[in-house]
Parts: sequence; C-alpha cells; structure tokens
Amino acid sequence: MSIWFITGSSRGLGLEITRAALAAGHQVVATARKAEALREQFPDAADALLAVPLDVTDPHSIQAAVDAAVHRFGRIDVLVNNAGTGLLAAIEESDDAAVRRMYETNVFGLLAVQRAVLPVLRRQRSGHVINISSIVGFATSPGWGIYASTKFAVEAIGETLAAELAPLGVRVTLVEPGFFRTDFLDPVSLHSNVEIIEDYAPTAGAVRNAMSDLNHSQPGDPVKGARAIVDIVQAPEPPLRLQLGADTLQAYEAKLTRVREEMNAWRHVTLSTDHD
Repeated sequence: MSIWFITGSSRGLGLEITRAALAAGHQVVATARKAEALREQFPDAADALLAVPLDVTDPHSIQAAVDAAVHRFGRIDVLVNNAGTGLLAAIEESDDAAVRRMYETNVFGLLAVQRAVLPVLRRQRSGHVINISSIVGFATSPGWGIYASTKFAVEAIGETLAAELAPLGVRVTLVEPGFFRTDFLDPVSLHSNVEIIEDYAPTAGAVRNAMSDLNHSQPGDPVKGARAIVDIVQAPEPPLRLQLGADTLQAYEAKLTRVREEMNAWRHVTLSTDHD
C-alpha cells in the first residue's frame, strides 16, 4: 500500500488515476480546487481517501494540502502532478494573458507542488514523482506551440529532477499521453477563444478544426492509461518516460527519424565548429 498525492483529481485523467490507485488498494490524497466534488465521486472510500482543496497557483493552499496529507497518513509515496490547462492557437494568436495563466498552472504550479512535497520524499529517502507531460512535450504541431512549450519545460524539469533525486532513492517518471477521451478538448480545459488570423488557416486553423471533430472520440482510453500509470510505480526499474497511446508512439518515431536525418545531413557543419 502506498500513499498517493494527486493534483487535478476531480476530472479527466486525474480522476481516473485516483480511481485506479484506490482500486489497487492504495490510499489517496486527491486534490482539486473543489474538494467536495471528489468526495461525491468516491462516497465509499472514506478510509482510503483524503479529499482536500488545492489550487496549484496558491502556495498556501499547496502547503496546507501537503500538511494535511502527512498529518493523516504520515508520509507521501507517490506525487502525481496532473493539474494543467491548455491553449490551442497559433503562436502569434496567443494572447499574453492566456499564455501567462497557462504557465502559472502547468509550470510554476508544478514546481510549487514539487517544492512542497520533495522535502517529505527526501526525508523518507524513497518515493516516486510522476509528472504528466504530453505527446506535444516531445513532438509539437501547429496550434499547440505555446501549450507544448509548457510541456517541454515539464520534460526538462523531470529529466533533471530524476538525476538529482536518484541518489536519494526517489524516482521520477514523465508520462506522455496522446489524445485520450477526456474533457481536455472542452472549453473548461482548453482555451481556444482567440483572435483568429486567417493566414494561419491552413496550419493552426486546420488543427483547431480537427480537434473539434476529434473531441470525445479520441483514441486513448483514460481508464487503461490510469491503470498503466499505477502499475509502473510497482516496476523494479520504472521508466523515465512513458508514452501512452499509439498516436504518441507514432509521433515519437516520426520525430526521431526526422532528427536523425537532419543531424546526419548537417553533420559536416556541426563538426566544423570545433577548434582545430
């Protein structure tokens, strides 16, 4: 039995991770801006579930939730940084306020939660940090550039954190889901109400239209994805990166091929810049 601390637990993948962890016999500190919604979701899990309010943009809220978790269960074994929000727009279409709001949640919020939980894991000399990244955290596309930039940051933070925490017995995994059938493409999670620039109709505009058609018919199953996340914590050597969904795997393979081809094509320039 492990103690899980999950942000963004009230809906989407976070809700399914909470459900899967409870079903596997773990105890869960499930957090969301409105904790009462979590209690309603799991009325029979009172002994194993602690639902607490948490706003990842409010440091006092974060610390209060972590203190409540340690007070109730004595420790935290698994941190899942899942809370996030999206933006679908061309780079030039992305207004400053929307970009800053997204960074506050996806990057600064993640860092704030980590800073509050990591002292607990370091004292224990054990634990597992799971940061939810995205398919676009490795291979982006028109329309997703700004959102992808937050997930690229999550990737860099997670990869470095893994190296820093390994000597302390704490593991890190970056989970990179593709398009899963959650409410992520709904307006509640994805901001796309921007001033549209017609020059980007064939690129970002086409992606925006495709996402509208894809909504609620995404290929990924969030129940299966959540179970996979819970299962990897039990692995003797869990991965640094875990791709979820065939679409993510295809995007990875295509980008790795492009990067290798371009690197080889320009290798002579690369090698020409060293001192003789």
